[in-house]
Amino acid sequence: MTRINLFALLVLASTAAYAQQPAPTTAATAPNSDSSYIDAQGTAHVTRVVPVPATISPEAQHSLAQPTPDQGQPESLAARRAGTDAYTARARVEWSKLCPNTIEETKIAGVPVHIVTPENITEASKDKVLIDLHGGGFNSDSGSYTESIPIAYYTKIKVVAVLYRLSPESPFPAAVDDSIAVYREQLKTYKPDHIVIYGTSAGAILTAEVAARIKQLGLPMPAALGVFSGMGDFAREGDSQSLFALRGLSGHLDPPKPAVHDAEYAAQTDPKDPVLSPVYGDLHGLPPTLFVTSTRDLLLSGTVNLHRAYLEAGVDAHLVVFDALTHAFWYDPHMPEALEANHMMADFFVKHLGR
Repeated sequence: MTRINLFALLVLASTAAYAQQPAPTTAATAPNSDSSYIDAQGTAHVTRVVPVPATISPEAQHSLAQPTPDQGQPESLAARRAGTDAYTARARVEWSKLCPNTIEETKIAGVPVHIVTPENITEASKDKVLIDLHGGGFNSDSGSYTESIPIAYYTKIKVVAVLYRLSPESPFPAAVDDSIAVYREQLKTYKPDHIVIYGTSAGAILTAEVAARIKQLGLPMPAALGVFSGMGDFAREGDSQSLFALRGLSGHLDPPKPAVHDAEYAAQTDPKDPVLSPVYGDLHGLPPTLFVTSTRDLLLSGTVNLHRAYLEAGVDAHLVVFDALTHAFWYDPHMPEALEANHMMADFFVKHLGR
């Protein structure tokens, strides 16, 4: 078979597979009334018509109104990475307009990092550092600029964004090991109570894993943690992941199936491993932690369940839930709630760094 004929067959097969998918829901086919049926196993089969609430800003209302088809072809990993790379490049420009900075691309302990130094850094801040573990589903980088630039500026403290190894090429515990390596190196320069570790989404999950690993290794704890839309349990899915996609109530969402959360990242590790899933470990003695999520966040359940586990262990844990907004909404520099959330995160870090 010639290469051209093989390519033609692949295109036809892809087209046929796409044609077999249900057509995207349109205004004409969308339900306009609520329904609810609970089966014998307790599974809810529901339809809900949910208006955009007036409790959020016009910018947030506009963001929720952006259409996202509920059906579509799966995205390849290469396409996903290309998309997140393009997004982070744009995010760097947009956030830097609001939060001027200089950024150094280098390595710490052999791990690639962005070092973000805010234009407004003060002498009093130079003996402190924040470590950002970026989001991106563990398989791409969607947040190493978006999470670090505003936090650096609002705290007036340098941020080291860790570009840890990604799955599926490097599954757990590679990202934890890279993050620990950077933390160990920072301990050579900074006092532990002058260091904060935080992250969003996959980076929030990783932050909790790194804290568990720090305790396991007997290393000194940082001053504080930030878990922004995360989770701590790879063995059980929370309720919100059955309700929301990445864009909240819009977009494609498959019915849940019993499985390990993110099998590509967890790989062969027991999903109840106390570092992979900190809710199964001893959380006593962890530093003050801020949890942030939102009511249309697919990781809402994961965030609040991990927060409860921290509280039960006696950790000084604070939870903020924003109304109606979607996963990692604080990435958007044009949304007032995003600025509010970033200021809230920054203020928490500054408070616990003793400034």
